[in-house]
Amino acid sequence: MNIEQIIVIALVQGLTEFLPVSSSGHLALIPVMTDWPDQGVVTDVMVHVGSLFAVIVYFWRDVLNLLSGTIDLLKFKVTPHSRMAGYIALATIPALAFGALLKLTGTLDAIREDTVGVAKIIAWTAVIYGILLFVADHFGKRVKKMEDVTLSSALIIGICQALALIPGTSRSGATMTAARFLGFERAEAARFSFLLGIPAIAAAGGFTAIEAVQLGGGIPTHAIWAAVLTFFAAFAAISLLMALVKRVGFWIFMVYRLALALVLFALIYEWVPGFSLV
Repeated sequence: MNIEQIIVIALVQGLTEFLPVSSSGHLALIPVMTDWPDQGVVTDVMVHVGSLFAVIVYFWRDVLNLLSGTIDLLKFKVTPHSRMAGYIALATIPALAFGALLKLTGTLDAIREDTVGVAKIIAWTAVIYGILLFVADHFGKRVKKMEDVTLSSALIIGICQALALIPGTSRSGATMTAARFLGFERAEAARFSFLLGIPAIAAAGGFTAIEAVQLGGGIPTHAIWAAVLTFFAAFAAISLLMALVKRVGFWIFMVYRLALALVLFALIYEWVPGFSLV
């Protein structure tokens, strides 16, 4: 893998992981839109790990509270932090279960191998979830904070996180949309989405690392460099999103998603002579 591909992958992942535009969808489009070979699952997961460290550093106070809450939970102590840790743990289960199902059936691998098919999926999910995000943000109430998370609301958001395994959906987009429909403030919806992503991203990174070691391949050097670059891009993206949602809301991301879908449809159906995916 050349340095240009490493930089592009890192920037794409870092800038899109926490923006509601789908990092996995953008990563899948890189080999589709270029003549580069598919970067592989190991590289995809390593750049997600870079994103993971970015959210841990940005929300370090919340992370420490969750760690404290986890300890309290193991001691069967009921505290605000232990309840939040429990909610996030339970909300992570749907994504882990759905991910395991797709892995066992080979569905995700099959999707990645179909160039035009994956582009169509990403285009349609960009449209559908972009509109849902706009509707949730425009009509959803803004009355709830993190402290108002309940078991039912956490599970609803967790189920929506599981849907993000479909290319183009966006984990952050799906969870923020659900949180806004449930009446959470914009910044609080983003904050809960980021914290909820920590165990899911960590689990995916851990399983893939173990799988790579078992196969004898290990973690390639280029994947490690991509993860490091992704950390800095992701940290900048988190800062940008938190500023945007407080000032302008989520509509700007709907516009981007619709524009992305328009470009993909144009390429898929060859609306412009000489430009296509095949």
